[in-house]
Amino acid sequence: MLKLNALKQTRVYQEALEEGREEGKLSAVPLLLKAGITVEEIAEQLQINLDTVRKIAQQQT
Repeated sequence: MLKLNALKQTRVYQEALEEGREEGKLSAVPLLLKAGITVEEIAEQLQINLDTVRKIAQQQT
């Protein structure tokens, strides 16, 4: 257990964790668009860049 806690404190672990969170947000965008939520609302609620959401929206059409 102690080794796991030490691992969680490493920069590599923290970066990987943040990358995973970001990927999760990005994968939710197409579903939210299909649900009729605007790109502005998606960007605001997921706290991601509006241009990123717009690019994903364009790829979906």
